[in-house]
Order: sequence, then C-alpha cells, then structure tokens
Amino acid sequence: MINKINIKNLDLADISNYLIEKGYPKYRGEQLFQWIYKDIDDFSQVKNMPKDMIDMIANDFYIDRAVIEKKQKSEYDETAKYLLKFNDGNAVEAVLMHYEHGRSICISTQVGCRMNCSFCASTLGGLVRNLTCGEMLEEIMAIERDIKAKISNIVLMGSGEPFDNYDEVIKFIRIINDPKGMNIGTRHITISTCGVVPRIYDFIKEKLQCTLAISLHSAENQRRSEIMPVNKKYDILQVIAACKQYTGETKRRVTFEYALIKDINDAKEDACELGNLLKGMLCHVNLIPVNSVEGKAYSKSERNTINDFKEVLEGYGIETTIRRELGSDIDAACGQLRQKYIEQINDHN
Repeated sequence: MINKINIKNLDLADISNYLIEKGYPKYRGEQLFQWIYKDIDDFSQVKNMPKDMIDMIANDFYIDRAVIEKKQKSEYDETAKYLLKFNDGNAVEAVLMHYEHGRSICISTQVGCRMNCSFCASTLGGLVRNLTCGEMLEEIMAIERDIKAKISNIVLMGSGEPFDNYDEVIKFIRIINDPKGMNIGTRHITISTCGVVPRIYDFIKEKLQCTLAISLHSAENQRRSEIMPVNKKYDILQVIAACKQYTGETKRRVTFEYALIKDINDAKEDACELGNLLKGMLCHVNLIPVNSVEGKAYSKSERNTINDFKEVLEGYGIETTIRRELGSDIDAACGQLRQKYIEQINDHN
C-alpha cells in the first residue's frame, strides 16, 4: 500500500474529479462512491465498472479497514466498547449505545488528545495524531459489520477534540451525510467541543444541522481553568458569546455538557452560577455523573446532589437532563480502554 491513498478519505467530488481527470465520465465517480459504502473490501467486488478502470483504481487506492482489537460488552445494558486498530498500529475507542430511538455510536476524532481536561483519560499520553475522515468513517463501518446492523446516530465525543481536527471532521460529516453514501442526516449527528471558540464561529458558517455540544463543567472561570486548561485561552464569556451567535444564526439550541465532580463543581452555588450564566439562552444542559478514571482523583457526585443540581437549573427555566450511566462496568469513559492497551504493549516491550 506504499503511496496508495485510503479511498475513504475522498468524498464524492474527489472521486469524480479523479476519474474525470483519467478520462472517464462523472457518473463513474458516483458508482464507485456507492460501492465503497456498500462496504466492499476489495475493488474486484465492483460489478458495474470496466476491469481496466478497476485495475487503475486499485493501483492508486486501497480500502482501509479497522481491526477490532478488543470488545467489551456491559452486563447491565447493551452498551459495547470497541478498541479499533488502524494500519499504523494506533488504536482508538468507539462506544455503541442502544436507545429507544435507535443505535448511537460515540466515535473518536484523534488518537489521544492535547486538551488535558483533568477528569479525562483521553489526555493521558497527550495527542498522538489526528484521525482522517476515512478512519472516522471506518469506526462506524467496523461496528456495523460486527453487529450486522446500521447505526442511526453519531456522537463525536470520544477521544480527541473534534475542533482540533476541524477540516477532517467537517469532511467526515459531509461524506456520512451524502445520500449516495451512508446517508445519515446531520440532525442525527452531535459534535462536542471543549470550547475552541474560533472553530465555533467557523462551524456556524458551515450551515450544518448538527447538534453542537459544549463541554462546560463550570460557570466560574478559575474553576473551569483548573478542570479544562483550554479555558485559559478561551474563557467562559467568549464561549457563551460564540454560542449565542450560533443559536441566533442557526435557530438551533446548544447542549451544554456538565460533568458533576464530587466536592469540585456540584454544589448548589455552582448550579446557581450556571443558571445565571445560561438563563434565557436557547440551550439544554446534560448533567453527567463523572466516571472514575484510574490515575485521576475525582469521584462521582452523590445521586441526591445530582438531583438537587438539576432542580436548581430547572428553577432558572433551563431544560436539564441527567445522562444515563451506560457501560460503567466496561471502561466506557473516554480513553480508558486505549490506555490499558498501551500499558499492555509497553509491558511486552
């Protein structure tokens, strides 16, 4: 595969232009694109294109497939966590969750992460590299092959900061939304960011109907900076200003993710600060009982504390939900399974 390109890194326009430059009509690009998302693993499986064209394509491209290195399935619910390995040996995590409205998958956008959020296992070891759009697509396709069923909802909230890999993430969304490809509607896609403000403004210009989720975790700057170092560069007021412009221009609400950490950000005073910050905004708050992570000192808030926090926010007129705790027995928090994989590799070396 030396000098060959993963064809899943190309969108329909890229493939069509490639074939047009080789002297073939545009419709051949649509045919090839559709075959890729029928999940072929070899170009010889393409049945409606001439052999000389297939040979040329196979000479320039390959079809990337991730290997399921490990799979953990919860004993309590149908949640499954996958460790997926790519050609270069790097591995990422994806989580399959079952809801009444369908199957959702939480995918990674980077190998590791450089945002260094203090409660997250993804940051252990820092950022290794960005994923390509084709590798993100393959996270979904690998799991669909395993379960022999289609995924209906995509959440970009696994390892990595999506807006730190902006161009590939946007290309991924446009490919997955293409009616000739996987045809998943943008309203079924959620993209989560820790608050990379310039990219929020860029995202507004994309005019995509995805759900924007902001990892907030505190309404007070000093505390948020301790939990999320990105706040030192883009503080809370900057994040909120960008979100207000987003809701104003798109008419879509923002989801604020708030991980509740015992004795750190879960007091009623914290809820009041958050209520005052978000009051009147077109938004929704998703409260997340923080996962315990090996090597991190944080622990989960008590259930009554979580309920009290929710009640305070609702008193400010803010729609608030508590995230279901899925996969707590299978290292379902971001980064934990990959970290154990890395440690095992290091032990063998």
